[in-house]
Amino acid sequence: MPALRARPVWLTAAERQRLKKLARGHKSPSRDKLRAQIVLGAARGLSNAQLARRCAVTVDTVRKWRGRFAADGLDGLADRKRSGRPPAFTPIQVAEVKALACQLPAQTGAPLSVWSCPDLAREAITAGIAETLSASTVRRWLAADTIKPWQHRSWIFIRDPDFRVKANLVLDLYAGVWEGRPLGDDEYVISSDEKTSIQARCRCHPTLPPGKARMMRVNHDYKRGGALAYLAAYDIHRAQVFGRCAASTGIEPFMALAEHVMTREPYASAKRVFWIVDNGSSHRGQASINRLAERFPNAVMVHTPVHASWLNQIEIYFSVVQRKVVSPNDFTNLAQVEQRLADFELRYNATARPFRWKFTPTDLDDLLQRIDQHQTATPALAQAA
Repeated sequence: MPALRARPVWLTAAERQRLKKLARGHKSPSRDKLRAQIVLGAARGLSNAQLARRCAVTVDTVRKWRGRFAADGLDGLADRKRSGRPPAFTPIQVAEVKALACQLPAQTGAPLSVWSCPDLAREAITAGIAETLSASTVRRWLAADTIKPWQHRSWIFIRDPDFRVKANLVLDLYAGVWEGRPLGDDEYVISSDEKTSIQARCRCHPTLPPGKARMMRVNHDYKRGGALAYLAAYDIHRAQVFGRCAASTGIEPFMALAEHVMTREPYASAKRVFWIVDNGSSHRGQASINRLAERFPNAVMVHTPVHASWLNQIEIYFSVVQRKVVSPNDFTNLAQVEQRLADFELRYNATARPFRWKFTPTDLDDLLQRIDQHQTATPALAQAA
């Protein structure tokens, strides 16, 4: 009976490079390394017996992977699908546990505020969904759909009756449009707000710098050195920040900030300067609009909707300040806080670029439509329950 000849193997340049990477990679799984070494040796003309001795495997193993590559290329080196153990739970049981995770615990009578995987497993057994169920199995099911009932976030319903109109004005200004007309070269948009209660916390022991395999360490104990407010105005198209510190917020500190900005060029001689503000007490209502216009005739105050400070771009800058300047809070006194904020402002303005604002009026319409659908569906679900 004639002996079986080993199947010839030819490699393209790309296949050879891929196999070499697998065979020599420090992080390659051992099974992938072995298969790559067999195919590379076969391409050099080595026999099955020679490859078996070199790789310390049986001839049948060499023949198997050599033949699979010859038939299917690189795809042939992957493990084939196995039937595996029959599932212990039906798709209906899996769906019922996921549906349970998407309910508030109070709706099921459980004395909990949020679900955990052990709680869900226990509740599923109590409800008769399954006779036995482990927390790890529940965790795997939930991970498939990225369901995390143990997490929560705060949010608030829109309650401003003119939300759409006010929000569209702000979004149009971000796009360089006012009342349907493009802004001119001598028109500017300023986003302004206050960051309140920035404390000076003097640590009782010095902060330790980071080192090898060690994070920066900040002592927990501190002495309070007072607090101040940081008022800032951000030119959204020129990416420039103008800030001031004050003992507290109020009408006078805000008007001092407006004076700080509006008395310098190009704003002093501009045709119009739009000031986007939220509904804080320092600049709330028609009185604040009249006050700013009376002091600076070319200033136009535009309010964001109630509870919509996220539409104000200055909040993005404040988040940068919080991450890079204020946290961790380790200041000797308020003068040091004020100097750090002023120095960071200069540093930021030297390299700043306008924020890439992506929320458009179309996104606003989608958001309001989803909220309307949610508000319509909530009473129906309450009646059904």
